[in-house]
Amino acid sequence: MTIAADIAPHIPYLRRFARALGGSQASGDSYVVTTLEALVADPSTFPRDVPARIALYRIFLKLWSSMPANMAQISRAPLRAGPVERNLDALTPRPRQAFLLRTVEGFSLEDVARILDVDVAAAEDLIGRAGREIAEQVATDVLIIEDEPIIALDIETLVKELGHSVTGIARTHKEAVGLVTQRRPGLVLADIQLADGSSGLDAVAEILQSIDLPVIFITAYPERLLTGSRPEPAFLITKPFQPDAVKAAISQALFFGRNPERQVA
Repeated sequence: MTIAADIAPHIPYLRRFARALGGSQASGDSYVVTTLEALVADPSTFPRDVPARIALYRIFLKLWSSMPANMAQISRAPLRAGPVERNLDALTPRPRQAFLLRTVEGFSLEDVARILDVDVAAAEDLIGRAGREIAEQVATDVLIIEDEPIIALDIETLVKELGHSVTGIARTHKEAVGLVTQRRPGLVLADIQLADGSSGLDAVAEILQSIDLPVIFITAYPERLLTGSRPEPAFLITKPFQPDAVKAAISQALFFGRNPERQVA
């Protein structure tokens, strides 16, 4: 297949990435056009030892990073109005790239490393830095709804490592609702099956009636949410979980400020 045929399906997504990275449609699209022009001028720059999507993003970012202004820590606030855009502005360039590749474009950690031309450990470090930078700007109070003490302690440690505070740990529906009335959280991490047989889903549904906030479900029973019969949560982690997965989900939930879980109830 030709390079054009290989990359054609991926160009719309590259435009999405470029716009998020550059702060405007015009800026992002212009860099995509420049990337395509560079490929036309010299097709040999297109690596054939990696999948086409990875190769396309790699070439784009090499071009992007060759522009000193793009790698400088400059404010693009006038181009951005919403909370997501303001959050993105505060990230330094390389962590911003890694974060967007992982969370928006859905690349694996290994693929992020290949696109950025670094090893996996370095890619993981960049994403971790993005998480810490996000935490500094959107640090919040977190309610943990989890009936297993050891797991709850592990989650609490991860939350605090990101710079957030924990309002409390609830083991039942009643405890969760009670803790919210005492101190309103900015994020909820919830299990589904709770200590007394009550439901974390029901607890979250009641909480969301009075507070608009993101929710991350951490559960050994993802099939109870992934039924396809109703709107499903954007942030769902399966037990046993990887600590980095929890940290990434927390950063992503607060960064994008979404609350699709309101529809899960």
